[in-house]
Amino acid sequence: MPVLSVPPTKAVRLPLLLLVMALVSACSRPPALEEPVRAVRTLTLQRAGAVAQHEYPAEIRARTESRLGFRVGGKLVRRDAALGGLVRPGQVLAELDASDLKLGQDAARAGVAAAVAALDQQETEIRRYRELREQGFISGMDLDRREAALKAARAQADQARAQAGVQANQAGYARLLADVAGVVTAIDAEPGAVLAAGAPVLRVAHDGARDAVFSVPENRLPAMRALLGKPGALKLRLWGDDAGSSTPATVREVSAAADAATRTFLIKADVGNAPVRLGQTASVLVESTVAEGIIKLPLAAVFELSGQSNVWLVDAATMTVKAQPIAVGGAEGNLVVVANGLTAGQVVVTAGVHVLTQGQKVRWYQEPGAPVATVAATAAAAAKPATPASQR
Repeated sequence: MPVLSVPPTKAVRLPLLLLVMALVSACSRPPALEEPVRAVRTLTLQRAGAVAQHEYPAEIRARTESRLGFRVGGKLVRRDAALGGLVRPGQVLAELDASDLKLGQDAARAGVAAAVAALDQQETEIRRYRELREQGFISGMDLDRREAALKAARAQADQARAQAGVQANQAGYARLLADVAGVVTAIDAEPGAVLAAGAPVLRVAHDGARDAVFSVPENRLPAMRALLGKPGALKLRLWGDDAGSSTPATVREVSAAADAATRTFLIKADVGNAPVRLGQTASVLVESTVAEGIIKLPLAAVFELSGQSNVWLVDAATMTVKAQPIAVGGAEGNLVVVANGLTAGQVVVTAGVHVLTQGQKVRWYQEPGAPVATVAATAAAAAKPATPASQR
C-alpha cells in the first residue's frame, strides 16, 4: 500500500507561518499601563474667621462744584480760563460783547440828568409859590398842587438813579468773575456763541473739602446707610499709589434715589485732609461683618467638574483621591471661602488638581532635601480622625 509523504519544504513553511502569526497577534495587543502614583501637595482643613470685603471704583471730586454763567445774555467774545486751570477769586474768566449794555447805561445816565433837571425846576417854582401864598396872591390849593408836583419830581429822580444803577450793574455783568479759588473742570461754551442769561459757561470745583464719590447696587444700600457718619468706616486706596497704602474715609451722604440709567445709588465719602487731587481715581474698600468658623482654600485647589466646583479629598487609608463637590461662598484675596461641602480635618489636594482622576493612587509630596520623618508625620496627621465638633 503506498505511503503519502509531505515534501520537506512544505513541512518547514507551516511552523514558520504559525510562529509569525503568533508574533503579530502579540504585538497588536500591548499590555495595559498602570497609572503613575503622583505626589500631591495637601492641606488639612481648619475652621477660621474671615472678613468679607467689597471694592468699588471711585473718583475724587470737590465737595462744592459750581456751574458759572453770565447774569445777562449776549455774545461770548473771550474766554480766558482753560480746562484744568487754577482760578483765584476775582479773576476774569470770560467776557461778553457789552456794546448794547453800555448804550443802555448811557441812556440811564441821560434819564437821571433829565429827572434831576425837572426836580431842580420844581424846587425853584415851589419857593416862588410859597412866597406868593404868604402874600395872598394864590390859594392854598394851588400851593398844595405845586408841592405834589415836587414830590413826583423827586420820585422820578430817585427812579432814574435806581435805573441807572441797574444798567451799570448789567454792564458789569458782561465780565464773568470767579467767586472762589478752584479748578476749572468743564467748559460749556466757546467764543462766538450767543448765550442766554444763566447759560452755563464754565464749571469750577471749589478748592477745599473733597469727597470720594462711588456707586453701589441696591442690595448694598442698607450697609452703606449703617456706616453713615462713622469715622474711618471706609478705606480709600489711590490707584496711583505704588505703596498700596490706604486712607480712612467717612460716609457723608447716601443718595435717596437710584440713578435713572445705571439703577445704582451714589455714595459720597469724606476723605478728610488726605493729599488727593481732583479727578484722581481710587478704590473704596468696605469690610462687612466678620464671619467665624468657616473653611478657606487656596484658589488652585478648586476645579470644575460637570458644572460644579470640586476639590480632591485624600483618603489616607488607601492613599487615593476622591472628588468632593463644594459650594463657594466668596473670596478673600487668593483664598476661596467654602460655604458647604467640607469639614475640618479633611485633607485636600492643593496643587496639580487637573491631572488627577477619580480613585487615583497618590503619595505625599516631599520637599527636596526634607527628612523622611517629616513626610511620615504628615501622613500620620492626615490618618488621624478629626475631633468631633462637640468635643472641640
